[in-house]
Amino acid sequence: MAASIKDVAREAGVSIATVSRVINKVDVVNEETKKKVKEAIDRLGYSPNIVAQSLKTQRSRSIGILVPDISSQVYPEIVRGAEDVANMYDYSIILCNSDFDMEKEKKYIKVMKEKMVDGLLYTSSSLEPEILEYLQSLQMKTILVETTDEAQQFPSVTIDNRRAAKEAVTRLIEDGHRSIAYIGSKKAKRNAWAKRFEGYEDALKEAGMPVEEAMTYYGDLKAQTGYNGITSIMSSGKRPDAVFCGSDEIAMGVINALRDHDIRVPEDVSVMGFNDIYEASIFYPKISTVAQPLYDMGSVAMRLLVKKLKNELAEEDHYVLPYQLVDRDTVKKRN
Repeated sequence: MAASIKDVAREAGVSIATVSRVINKVDVVNEETKKKVKEAIDRLGYSPNIVAQSLKTQRSRSIGILVPDISSQVYPEIVRGAEDVANMYDYSIILCNSDFDMEKEKKYIKVMKEKMVDGLLYTSSSLEPEILEYLQSLQMKTILVETTDEAQQFPSVTIDNRRAAKEAVTRLIEDGHRSIAYIGSKKAKRNAWAKRFEGYEDALKEAGMPVEEAMTYYGDLKAQTGYNGITSIMSSGKRPDAVFCGSDEIAMGVINALRDHDIRVPEDVSVMGFNDIYEASIFYPKISTVAQPLYDMGSVAMRLLVKKLKNELAEEDHYVLPYQLVDRDTVKKRN
């Protein structure tokens, strides 16, 4: 029969309350007693009843992480950064994948509330008012990762997506490109990806260049969107000399489509990605891109959430981390 907390107390020669304090890391037990209790736990192979503990303390020592697409190469790196920090503070992770489905998001947020997670990391997806209102109604400590809500009601960790995109497109313009297509998320979206379109617009307008609907294609952040997007743009009679992509995966799709049409990258068309996933550095040709500090975004967000859970004062509520333009092999100077 499994050992009980009473057995541990008897073995260590202390009270049940003392064993409970050691298990729950309440700092009122001296080191010698802690050692005796921990040795008794190891000898007896005692494992606390997590469910019972959660009901008693209203804390589960678990954190929910909601991502829109775990198959994307962006989110595993964010999750890894968050999990490494969570482990440092003895939290476990519950990971949910919403598939960009708002109803599925709501369902998983509700499930995590029922599982009594102590807090939630919500990565960039819909950010529709309905979702934000639902999160507020559940009163669950939540950190937004990769994006921020317009009213900044929730603490967040992100980069300046609009500025980063503007800088990337401005670089293309400075390199002599005069016909720059965009493939990525719609401006009407409320998430970080839409900010990248705004940055594209800003750069063109500042350079006195038109934003042409025929030179834009909207979809998700997958390679297929890139392939379909550049094919659609060229079939309309347009031939860009550069393409700014909302993700590196889109950039890969664009390059493959251009290759299938015997169009060379970067000799004929330059391609700029976004995110700097690992594959961007080994794809052929290696992709020029905007690097987000994905691991750091996850780790900073988790540290911020832990501070909120401990009711400690955070240095900031809205972290804007630095990004970097990475020059590789898919952009060619044309001037």
